[in-house]
Amino acid sequence: MAQRVVVTLFDDIDGGEAAETVVFGLDGRSYEIDLNQANAKKLRTALAPYLQAGRKRSAGTGRAYTRTDLSPDPAAVRAWARSHSFDVPPRGRIPKRVYEAFAAAD
Repeated sequence: MAQRVVVTLFDDIDGGEAAETVVFGLDGRSYEIDLNQANAKKLRTALAPYLQAGRKRSAGTGRAYTRTDLSPDPAAVRAWARSHSFDVPPRGRIPKRVYEAFAAAD
């Protein structure tokens, strides 16, 4: 015996028949909504100015972007540390105590 499964999409805005599922994201969360052609066009038109002004995000963990404090330029920290008799490597990680001393000196 064979079965046939028919999936019918209903527009999540007006309840009529939907033509597509639109996937979008906001504040680090993904959403999907079933829309007919007219409502899908309205959504795309409403989002167009934001999409044009925004930046594309590479596929990643899906976590929301969080702004962090900016660290000082490592070259400046190294130069300051050497002038203040701190032992710092010419490349690689700068010890935390050197960053702390640099910040305290400001």
